[in-house]
Amino acid sequence: MKFLNSLKNKNLTGKICLLRVDFNITDADLRGYQRGLTRRIPLRIESILPTIKFLTKRGAKVVILSHRGRPRSRINADKNADLRGYTLKPFAKIISQSLKKPVHFIDFKKGFNLSKISETIARGSIFLLENLRFFPGEDKNDQEFAKSLAFLGTFYINDAFAFSHRPAASMAGIPKFLPSYAGLLLEKEIKNLSRVMKKPKKPLVIILGGAKISDKICLIENFKNKADCFLIGGAIANTFLAAQGLPVNNSLYDKKATLAARKFLKTGKIILPLDTAVFKRQILDIGVKTIEKYSKIIKNAKTIIWNGPMGYIEDKRFRKGSLAILEAILKSRAFSAIGGGETVAVFQTATRGTTRIYTQNYAEKFNVSQRQVRASPRIFISTGGGAMLEFLAGKKMPGIEALKNNKLN
Repeated sequence: MKFLNSLKNKNLTGKICLLRVDFNITDADLRGYQRGLTRRIPLRIESILPTIKFLTKRGAKVVILSHRGRPRSRINADKNADLRGYTLKPFAKIISQSLKKPVHFIDFKKGFNLSKISETIARGSIFLLENLRFFPGEDKNDQEFAKSLAFLGTFYINDAFAFSHRPAASMAGIPKFLPSYAGLLLEKEIKNLSRVMKKPKKPLVIILGGAKISDKICLIENFKNKADCFLIGGAIANTFLAAQGLPVNNSLYDKKATLAARKFLKTGKIILPLDTAVFKRQILDIGVKTIEKYSKIIKNAKTIIWNGPMGYIEDKRFRKGSLAILEAILKSRAFSAIGGGETVAVFQTATRGTTRIYTQNYAEKFNVSQRQVRASPRIFISTGGGAMLEFLAGKKMPGIEALKNNKLN
């Protein structure tokens, strides 16, 4: 696999780069930034800016490709459906403001012939194409659609780690037709996640939470012999508790996964909550004793992987456990890889990334900014949720495999 840095001494003037990124962020994150409720631009946008700068500095014309949401389901249900919520147009303004350069938005409905425009525009110009998922060929990995996209550029960059586990046309198809490289973000993701997967310093502590254990089973399987322990929270903990025959009442858990949970419990490495926060017969967060125990284990760790919150963080009454875990990680000296949409949201809530910061007894206001944490050599914030889990599970990812198989460089 070739990396973008291999082009650092190249003059890319006149070259047209198809840059695949992932702008699939929540409406809340997008609106929060647009309305000034969030100080920093969303992580997935900020993370791809270095690649754009790298390319434009060397004279390349950049055509940004992305998807957002699942508009095809709306289109299939109603051909006249309102798709304004899926447009990528707002992202053109955000990128333009961040780079202080114009970004030309290409709305397919207006019939722009991008190949002709590209022949006349200035070096270092930036385009953003409309949501690729407006086309059925994207999710179907249609080779003709991939070829039509490839026709627009002279080389291709994958900087969409968070979508690299999906076999879409713009991920797995385009590299069959163009010289292809891993972008700066993708290289950073691979380097840091490989660090915790292949040669982690011990003790290695893996913290898993969130709603679905099914998403994490392969990761646990891949690390059961490498990890020193797994600290379990969220609804995943409920599944393990149910597997032990303990009552979980109305709590969310996966009945089908209890067999797998019993198997992992036999390793002796699964550490479950000592106490919990319960509301209306539902377990919604880890308790005080659990926070103390988990924090001590984290303090002694040399490597940490965290994916999934400890509680129902949508309700701020049940964020205490997740914020306490983050506090323990920030205080530790371990190298930590943090990923997953909700997990990163915990980080954004606790650090000065928003104008309103939620704090409680075990999650005091941190004197640290998102910029400081993102720049820390000890803490790596992954842009991937499902992609991070699949990478750490050792699965082959179509977007990355396509780069490895590219013979056109």
